Amino acid sequence: MRIFFDMACAMALTTSLAFPVSSAESDERSTATVAPSSLSGGIYSLLRQHNPRGSMTCDKLPRVCRARGSAGLHCCRKQCVNVMTDNQNCGQCGKKCWFDQACCGGSCVNVMHDPKNCGGCNKRCKKGCFCQFGMCSYA
Repeated sequence: MRIFFDMACAMALTTSLAFPVSSAESDERSTATVAPSSLSGGIYSLLRQHNPRGSMTCDKLPRVCRARGSAGLHCCRKQCVNVMTDNQNCGQCGKKCWFDQACCGGSCVNVMHDPKNCGGCNKRCKKGCFCQFGMCSYA
């Protein structure tokens, strides 16, 4: 047990000596942390007031959801979502699918047993086959 303690102390001493901190670096660190709070005006007050993400929510600007790269066309709880595939907003805002279900085409379906959505949305089993454990005709 004493050997492990001695080795740990030696390793701590080695790493502290390998990466010394000069006084110039410590001065820079202390002034960098104090600078924003010590300045009463200027750029820091402007940055605090301007929040581009907060001003671009879809509840204030619904057309944001129609923009290229958006997650979906509908605005649900200040987020753009696709109600055809979103498990938290399936078919309409706030309609949640259960843990064993997936949102396929705006409806919650059990992809473990549904032959029209076996293992995922729109994965149909062949005629006469059944869906079990998300696989068609599982033995």
